[in-house]
Amino acid sequence: MTNTATGPLPASVLEALGRYDTPTICNAMEIVAPERRLIGYTTKPLVCPFPDLPPIVGYARTVAIRSVLKSSLPAEEQSKRRIEYYEYVGTGHGPRISVIQDIDGPDVGYGAFWGEVQSNVHKALGCLGVITDGSIRDIPQWAPGFQALAGSIGPSHAWVHAESFGGEVRVAGMTVKSDDLIHADQHGAIVIPLDIAAKLPEAAELCGRRETPILEIARSPDFSLEKLKAALKRSAEIH
Repeated sequence: MTNTATGPLPASVLEALGRYDTPTICNAMEIVAPERRLIGYTTKPLVCPFPDLPPIVGYARTVAIRSVLKSSLPAEEQSKRRIEYYEYVGTGHGPRISVIQDIDGPDVGYGAFWGEVQSNVHKALGCLGVITDGSIRDIPQWAPGFQALAGSIGPSHAWVHAESFGGEVRVAGMTVKSDDLIHADQHGAIVIPLDIAAKLPEAAELCGRRETPILEIARSPDFSLEKLKAALKRSAEIH
């Protein structure tokens, strides 16, 4: 049973954002918040085993994991920590997206935190997917419809465990805090500041209108350099 609090943004805003792929949201961000042109999104490649799934939009649940070293906590304390972690993941603003940093340094991805069990548990807890620089496994048994962006795919979970949760993490170049709004698809992910989220769908439409004359001539059998120049001029005049 999950406890989903009313989010800081109306559900209609999240639904509108979900109609666009992540590159389009990045384009829109360049219009609405040009100062964020070099920050706030993944800059390193991630594996997406389910590229046909639609974009996901949700509030971050942040976790730091490691797998090379065994947890130093006694078994009883480990069990308690696991329950506390699930309580954190399953409560708060929804829908939610797990954002997990593997802190094993040069051995990042050594053991998979994610597989058949965790994907199904997190889906039941109200998460839409996971973004991690760590590894994942059990791809055929993965929870249906649960998106995944991962640093690698591997067979073992080694000594994997959650070291901490609720703090700031950095995954594939993207810095994320708990409850940050995340947009993600097969291309990667981006953090959307709450105060500009509602402006992005309109900006995304503007991006589309500006691209239309260029794409039309590029795809036309009558393409010519002169027609491309004219299309570029028309595109620049669209506001």
